[in-house]
Amino acid sequence: MDKQNKSDQEWLKILTPEQYKVLRERGTDPPFSNKYNLNHDKGKYFCAGCGNYLFDSQQKYDSGSGWPSFTQPCEPGAVEFVDDFSYGMQRIEVVCAKCEGHLGHLFNDGPEPARSRYCINSTSLNFQSS
Repeated sequence: MDKQNKSDQEWLKILTPEQYKVLRERGTDPPFSNKYNLNHDKGKYFCAGCGNYLFDSQQKYDSGSGWPSFTQPCEPGAVEFVDDFSYGMQRIEVVCAKCEGHLGHLFNDGPEPARSRYCINSTSLNFQSS
């Protein structure tokens, strides 16, 4: 996959302030009141920064966490992982493989068999219904 490298000034021109805060500054949506937490429509989720296809609604489930949660990405290589040691804890950050925008975090408390919960910020996503 070709990486999409842009300067901060370029990102500021194409992203909303909220998208910039989440995707480029690693911000977080408020729980339970974000755009896609309760979305149950069928479709695809794309990176709000670059349009990369990330998640399918078939892998979305209600984790009760307050953020959209998925059991896996749409395909291997759609996302990448970064060790995150912020806030005095160790987590696995999930980023878009194309633009390296912050999407959320991966936790091991999801449903069986993989137990993966991709906890993703709505602001980092665009949804297209099918």
